[in-house]
Amino acid sequence: MGQLIQMGGSVAAILALAFICARLGLGGDVRIGSEDEARQLARDALCGFEPEELALDRAGIGALLRDRQGRVMLLRRHGAHFAARLLDNHASARLDRNFLTLGTDERWFGQVTLDLGDKAQSWASSLRHLGTNRA
Repeated sequence: MGQLIQMGGSVAAILALAFICARLGLGGDVRIGSEDEARQLARDALCGFEPEELALDRAGIGALLRDRQGRVMLLRRHGAHFAARLLDNHASARLDRNFLTLGTDERWFGQVTLDLGDKAQSWASSLRHLGTNRA
């Protein structure tokens, strides 16, 4: 009988933790749902970055955004949030049909492969100009 009570208490505790996690929004499948959301994430990541062009990954796991100054920001999912980095060169860019694999010189940021569809080729081409306009 003691084991049954202990097991019931354990199940109740697990259900309580699951309920708390659900109410806090923990453990969800985080994705960028729209271009407007991607723009807002970029603005939140870097003050003064006002996206003019963007390419959103088809699965919503990341995005590429360009502002009026020609700066390019990479947004990628990082756990339950999104991380953003400005790209300063194209050394870590690799195109494979509709997929563009990007990374930074920052080891901890890692790489991400974005499915950009028709936009992959034009974005890969435009990234070749990064870092060349600096004085």
